Amino acid sequence: MITAISPIDGRYADKTKELSSYFSEFALIKYRIFVEIQYLIKLSGQISFRGSQKLEENKEAILELFNAFDVKEALKIKEIESITNHDIKAIEYYLKEKFDTMDLSDISEWIHFGLTSQDINNTAIPLSIKDFLTDVFYPQIYSLVNDLKSMEEAWGNIPLLARTHGQPASPTTLGKEIGVFVSRLSVQITHLSTVPINGKFGGATGNFNAHYVAFPSTDWHHFANEFLASLGLDRSKPTTQIEHYDNLAALFHNLQRINTILIDFSRDIWTYISMEYFKQATIQGEIGSSAMPHKVNPIDFENAEGNLGVANALFHHLAEKLPVSRLQRDLTDSTVLRNTGVPFAHTLIAIKSLKKGLSKLRVQEDKISSDLSKNWMVVAEAIQTILRREGFPKPYEALKDLTRGVSNVTESEIHQFIHTLKVNEEVKMELLKITPFNYIGKAEKSF
Repeated sequence: MITAISPIDGRYADKTKELSSYFSEFALIKYRIFVEIQYLIKLSGQISFRGSQKLEENKEAILELFNAFDVKEALKIKEIESITNHDIKAIEYYLKEKFDTMDLSDISEWIHFGLTSQDINNTAIPLSIKDFLTDVFYPQIYSLVNDLKSMEEAWGNIPLLARTHGQPASPTTLGKEIGVFVSRLSVQITHLSTVPINGKFGGATGNFNAHYVAFPSTDWHHFANEFLASLGLDRSKPTTQIEHYDNLAALFHNLQRINTILIDFSRDIWTYISMEYFKQATIQGEIGSSAMPHKVNPIDFENAEGNLGVANALFHHLAEKLPVSRLQRDLTDSTVLRNTGVPFAHTLIAIKSLKKGLSKLRVQEDKISSDLSKNWMVVAEAIQTILRREGFPKPYEALKDLTRGVSNVTESEIHQFIHTLKVNEEVKMELLKITPFNYIGKAEKSF
């Protein structure tokens, strides 16, 4: 939408539209409807109340209230909310009206029985996050990792001049350097998958006061444990009125780490492009600069870096703010939680940008090879290490005098130096075989 304030719903709407099923106002209302209905059904199986049998007979029709829920129905709830000024109470009233039309008015007072708003919110929102991770995030991040794995495999035998502190260093391979990011991402994705997604269910201050005063012989905590488990959530206990959000903070911190790795990757690829180790495939009609016709800018990696930074700033705030609430609760978590989808959206935009950018990369082996050829000084480490093995006196210092601070040491200069060494011919031949192209060690694969 061209009038949107946020680029998520404007410029990048086509890249983030799937998030509306999880984090929009409509999605939040629908998830709340789901929790209210599931709770009522679970409640009818726990205690016997007037209308329990009728509820069982009409279960499919009641479930259809959720299955058929659409934007038109959500707007009805927003109309009720404009009067109540309370979002959860509006949902309760909406469901009661629906029950009245279904001749289930004798059951309607069991809707939201004994609950506080946060029993619904702190179940609905974790469910939306869990579903988003399963349906959208994991497929996207695994797709990116698989792209990187393919590049690691394809480029595994391309020697590459390494740079530490920006200076030429012992050679590596292009594939191995991609594999570093595959490994880092894989580890953090595994960590992310182990973070429990928790919900809160315990009444106004976490003790099921209303439930126990009405039905003191029922084990309501066991009931709540089973109910949340049936929804795929772990129940936090004991709690105040709200979920403590500690594991949600862990989730956000974990996502920050994944995004930080992707920022690091984006900057490395950007640098390799600037060094002409990669060229980017051009797209017909696309313009790199409004003034310089020759430009093919690394915009996909820059776009990714920028969006990842925004995402991380928001993940940081969510992780630092949500676990802090005055006494049994204040309302600050409510408005903050409504922004949960925003950093996910920026992360998704970044992942899609990276995938697009990677698809346009073309390795320039001639340029990579040329840089290796110009930096024979990087074999100095290899030579001095073999000389150490042979007991040669002060080999490091000898190579230091030859190579340190010299802008270019040629192959012939290295070979001339080797011929002057007082070592046997067999060792000299061993040293003469070392080149910047074969002094690459033995890289480990990430998978």
